[in-house]
Amino acid sequence: MEKEREKIEKNELVDISTVKIDMSLPVKERVRDYVRQIRDPYHYISNGMKVTIRFAGKTRLEDCLKTALFPEVK
Repeated sequence: MEKEREKIEKNELVDISTVKIDMSLPVKERVRDYVRQIRDPYHYISNGMKVTIRFAGKTRLEDCLKTALFPEVK
């Protein structure tokens, strides 16, 4: 399955610069809205480059998103 995901074309991905985070929403809603906007949080465009995210170990994407997008949340 990972090989299939690598074949995603750049023009199918969302540019992360177009994603807007509404800080007035509760954290869970912010995460949902982020995923809705970015469509595929594992593959997106940043500064014109295709970005692919992989996680090793037991770290969950949700935990990484909270840390990266919402540092005020502990």
